[in-house]
Amino acid sequence: MSERRIRDFIEREPNAADALWRWADAIESAGWRNPSDLKAMFAPASFVGDLTVFNVGGNKYRIAAFVHYRKQIVFIKNIGTHEDYDKWDL
Repeated sequence: MSERRIRDFIEREPNAADALWRWADAIESAGWRNPSDLKAMFAPASFVGDLTVFNVGGNKYRIAAFVHYRKQIVFIKNIGTHEDYDKWDL
């Protein structure tokens, strides 16, 4: 997972820092083998096409990401507020 997108978003929304870094720490330690494993850890996550959308910070922020289970890699496509999410073309 690249931390650059997280840092870029935090520059725009500094209040998101704690929630996003907690999410990043959880992602780094996750060992998901499939979507069921992911949902066990992040129950409110939803699957939209090839993307997984994570609700972060009490649903204040959304992260849309590609999750590659076999390689244990998460590619962040978008990070935004709940309002931003409504405008995304997923």
